[in-house]
Amino acid sequence: MSSKPQALASTGPMRSFAANSKKVATELIEVNESLLEFNKFLTEYYKELAETWNEAQKKVNLKAPDVPQDVEQIEAFKRIWIDIFDNDFTELFDSKKFGENYGKLVSKELELTKHWNNITNVILQSANLPSKEEIDEVYKELHDLKKRVIKLEIEAKKKKVVKNEK
Repeated sequence: MSSKPQALASTGPMRSFAANSKKVATELIEVNESLLEFNKFLTEYYKELAETWNEAQKKVNLKAPDVPQDVEQIEAFKRIWIDIFDNDFTELFDSKKFGENYGKLVSKELELTKHWNNITNVILQSANLPSKEEIDEVYKELHDLKKRVIKLEIEAKKKKVVKNEK
Protein backbone atom coordinates (compact mmCIF):
# COMPACT_ATOMS: atom_id res chain seq x y z
CA MET A 1 0.00 0.00 0.00
CA SER A 2 2.82 2.43 0.81
CA SER A 3 4.13 2.02 -2.74
CA LYS A 4 0.86 3.52 -4.00
CA PRO A 5 0.59 7.15 -2.78
CA GLN A 6 -2.90 7.51 -4.25
CA ALA A 7 -4.10 4.72 -1.95
CA LEU A 8 -3.16 6.76 1.13
CA ALA A 9 -6.17 9.03 0.60
CA SER A 10 -8.49 6.06 0.99
CA THR A 11 -7.32 4.98 4.44
CA GLY A 12 -7.71 6.31 7.98
CA PRO A 13 -7.62 10.02 8.74
CA MET A 14 -6.36 10.85 5.23
CA ARG A 15 -9.64 9.64 3.77
CA SER A 16 -11.57 11.91 6.09
CA PHE A 17 -9.22 14.81 5.42
CA ALA A 18 -9.50 14.29 1.65
CA ALA A 19 -13.28 14.41 2.01
CA ASN A 20 -13.02 17.65 4.00
CA SER A 21 -10.31 19.26 1.85
CA LYS A 22 -12.92 21.30 -0.04
CA LYS A 23 -13.96 22.91 3.27
CA VAL A 24 -10.33 23.76 4.04
CA ALA A 25 -9.77 25.18 0.55
CA THR A 26 -12.90 27.33 0.81
CA GLU A 27 -11.82 28.62 4.21
CA LEU A 28 -8.33 29.41 2.88
CA ILE A 29 -9.81 31.43 0.02
CA GLU A 30 -11.95 33.36 2.51
CA VAL A 31 -8.92 33.80 4.81
CA ASN A 32 -6.98 35.39 1.96
CA GLU A 33 -9.82 37.77 1.19
CA SER A 34 -10.17 38.71 4.86
CA LEU A 35 -6.41 39.08 5.21
CA LEU A 36 -6.32 41.49 2.28
CA GLU A 37 -9.02 43.64 3.92
CA PHE A 38 -7.34 43.35 7.33
CA ASN A 39 -4.04 44.58 5.92
CA LYS A 40 -5.78 47.52 4.29
CA PHE A 41 -7.32 48.60 7.61
CA LEU A 42 -4.08 47.91 9.51
CA THR A 43 -2.12 50.09 7.08
CA GLU A 44 -4.62 52.91 7.54
CA TYR A 45 -4.47 52.48 11.33
CA TYR A 46 -0.68 52.86 11.46
CA LYS A 47 -0.77 55.65 8.88
CA GLU A 48 -3.10 57.67 11.10
CA LEU A 49 -0.95 56.99 14.18
CA ALA A 50 2.24 58.00 12.35
CA GLU A 51 0.69 61.18 10.94
CA THR A 52 -0.58 62.18 14.37
CA TRP A 53 2.82 61.48 15.93
CA ASN A 54 4.59 63.57 13.27
CA GLU A 55 2.20 66.49 13.64
CA ALA A 56 2.43 66.41 17.43
CA GLN A 57 6.21 66.28 17.30
CA LYS A 58 6.27 69.28 14.94
CA LYS A 59 4.09 71.21 17.40
CA VAL A 60 6.43 70.28 20.26
CA ASN A 61 9.47 71.36 18.22
CA LEU A 62 7.85 74.73 17.46
CA LYS A 63 6.77 75.33 21.03
CA ALA A 64 10.04 74.28 22.65
CA PRO A 65 12.80 74.66 20.02
CA ASP A 66 15.70 75.11 22.46
CA VAL A 67 17.56 72.21 24.02
CA PRO A 68 16.77 72.22 27.74
CA GLN A 69 19.77 73.14 29.87
CA ASP A 70 18.59 72.51 33.42
CA VAL A 71 16.08 70.42 35.34
CA GLU A 72 13.34 73.07 35.20
CA GLN A 73 13.62 73.37 31.42
CA ILE A 74 13.53 69.57 31.05
CA GLU A 75 10.39 69.41 33.19
CA ALA A 76 8.79 72.21 31.17
CA PHE A 77 9.69 70.40 27.93
CA LYS A 78 8.16 67.16 29.28
CA ARG A 79 4.93 68.96 30.20
CA ILE A 80 4.72 70.56 26.75
CA TRP A 81 5.40 67.22 25.07
CA ILE A 82 2.83 65.38 27.20
CA ASP A 83 0.15 68.05 26.73
CA ILE A 84 0.53 68.24 22.96
CA PHE A 85 0.71 64.47 22.44
CA ASP A 86 -2.19 63.91 24.83
CA ASN A 87 -4.37 66.44 23.00
CA ASP A 88 -3.45 65.28 19.49
CA PHE A 89 -3.88 61.57 20.20
CA THR A 90 -7.11 62.14 22.13
CA GLU A 91 -8.38 64.07 19.11
CA LEU A 92 -7.34 61.20 16.84
CA PHE A 93 -8.94 58.52 19.01
CA ASP A 94 -12.15 60.56 19.25
CA SER A 95 -12.37 61.05 15.48
CA LYS A 96 -15.08 59.24 13.57
CA LYS A 97 -12.67 58.16 10.81
CA PHE A 98 -10.27 56.50 13.25
CA GLY A 99 -13.10 54.78 15.12
CA GLU A 100 -14.64 53.38 11.96
CA ASN A 101 -11.30 52.11 10.68
CA TYR A 102 -10.42 50.55 14.04
CA GLY A 103 -13.83 48.88 14.22
CA LYS A 104 -13.34 47.38 10.75
CA LEU A 105 -9.82 46.29 11.71
CA VAL A 106 -11.05 44.44 14.79
CA SER A 107 -13.94 42.96 12.83
CA LYS A 108 -11.59 41.56 10.18
CA GLU A 109 -9.29 40.22 12.90
CA LEU A 110 -12.21 38.34 14.45
CA GLU A 111 -13.22 37.09 11.01
CA LEU A 112 -9.69 35.76 10.46
CA THR A 113 -9.80 34.03 13.83
CA LYS A 114 -13.13 32.44 12.90
CA HIS A 115 -11.68 31.09 9.63
CA TRP A 116 -8.59 29.69 11.37
CA ASN A 117 -10.80 28.02 13.98
CA ASN A 118 -12.94 26.50 11.21
CA ILE A 119 -9.83 25.12 9.48
CA THR A 120 -8.52 23.75 12.77
CA ASN A 121 -11.87 22.09 13.50
CA VAL A 122 -11.93 20.42 10.07
CA ILE A 123 -8.41 19.08 10.59
CA LEU A 124 -9.21 17.89 14.12
CA GLN A 125 -12.43 16.28 12.90
CA SER A 126 -10.50 14.54 10.10
CA ALA A 127 -8.08 13.11 12.66
CA ASN A 128 -11.02 12.08 14.85
CA LEU A 129 -9.91 14.45 17.65
CA PRO A 130 -12.14 16.68 19.77
CA SER A 131 -12.76 20.26 18.64
CA LYS A 132 -11.71 23.29 20.66
CA GLU A 133 -15.33 23.81 21.75
CA GLU A 134 -15.53 20.24 23.04
CA ILE A 135 -12.26 20.63 24.94
CA ASP A 136 -13.43 23.95 26.39
CA GLU A 137 -16.64 22.25 27.53
CA VAL A 138 -14.64 19.51 29.28
CA TYR A 139 -12.44 22.16 30.98
CA LYS A 140 -15.56 24.00 32.15
CA GLU A 141 -17.00 20.80 33.59
CA LEU A 142 -13.67 20.04 35.33
CA HIS A 143 -13.62 23.53 36.78
CA ASP A 144 -17.20 23.17 38.04
CA LEU A 145 -16.40 19.77 39.56
CA LYS A 146 -13.29 21.15 41.26
CA LYS A 147 -15.33 23.97 42.82
CA ARG A 148 -17.95 21.45 43.94
CA VAL A 149 -15.32 19.18 45.52
CA ILE A 150 -13.76 22.13 47.37
CA LYS A 151 -17.20 23.14 48.65
CA LEU A 152 -17.91 19.57 49.81
CA GLU A 153 -14.51 19.37 51.55
CA ILE A 154 -15.23 22.61 53.41
CA GLU A 155 -18.64 21.30 54.49
CA ALA A 156 -17.08 18.00 55.61
CA LYS A 157 -14.47 19.85 57.70
CA LYS A 158 -17.18 21.97 59.32
CA LYS A 159 -19.18 18.85 60.20
CA LYS A 160 -16.06 17.20 61.59
CA VAL A 161 -15.28 20.25 63.76
CA VAL A 162 -18.88 20.34 65.07
CA LYS A 163 -18.76 16.59 65.77
CA ASN A 164 -15.45 16.90 67.64
CA GLU A 165 -16.80 19.75 69.79
CA LYS A 166 -19.62 17.57 71.12
